[in-house]
Amino acid sequence: MDIQTGYDNWSSQYDSNNNKTRDLEAIVLRKVLENIFFATCLEIGCGTGKNTEWLAKKARHLTAIDFSDAMLAKAKQKINSPHVAFRKADINAAWHFAEGKYDLITFSLVLEHIENLDHVFENASNVLSTGGHIYIGELHPFKQYSGSKARFETETGMQVVPCFIHHVSDFTQTAKKFGLELVDVNEYFDDDRKASVPRILMAILRKEK
Repeated sequence: MDIQTGYDNWSSQYDSNNNKTRDLEAIVLRKVLENIFFATCLEIGCGTGKNTEWLAKKARHLTAIDFSDAMLAKAKQKINSPHVAFRKADINAAWHFAEGKYDLITFSLVLEHIENLDHVFENASNVLSTGGHIYIGELHPFKQYSGSKARFETETGMQVVPCFIHHVSDFTQTAKKFGLELVDVNEYFDDDRKASVPRILMAILRKEK
C-alpha cells in the first residue's frame, strides 16, 4: 500500500479513532505557535483539518496542502473560509502550489513519510520569508526505533502506512544546509511521563537571510 492510498483509506476514521500521536501533536502545535506571529501560512499535510482551523484564526492567508483527496474532502467539510486555500499536491514534486512567500510553514506528522528531506527543506526555504519560521511536529524517532509507525485498523486487519526513519540530526543538519537556523527543539511525552519514551519531536527553524 502506498502512502496516498493509506491516507485515503484512513480518512473515514482519522478523526475518530484512538490516536495519541495525532492528539498530542495538535496540543504541541498550539502551544508552540501561540506567541509566534504569522500573517501568511503554508500548512503541509493538512489532512482532515485538525490544525487548519486553529492556524486560520491566526493567519491572514493560509494555503493548506495534502495529497490525499479523501483527507482534503474532510478538511473542506469543516472549514469554509475565504482566506483558506486548499491544494492537492505532492511535496516530493515541484512546489507550484506556493503562493508567494510565507511567514510560517508547518509540517505536522508529514516528514516521516518523506525519504528525501533535502528536496523538501530546500523548497521550504525558498518560499519562506526572511525572518519566517518553520514548525516541525513529528513522531519521535525513539518511537520509530521501537517499531511505532502510522497505522490504523480496518475490517481486513491492521494497515501500516510506509514510513522512513529520520534521526534528530537529519532534521537539524538538513535545515542548516538550506539556511535554516534551529531556534528551539523539544520532546513531548504521553501524559507528561518523562521517564517514558517521548512521543513527539518538535523543532522550530528560522530563516535569517
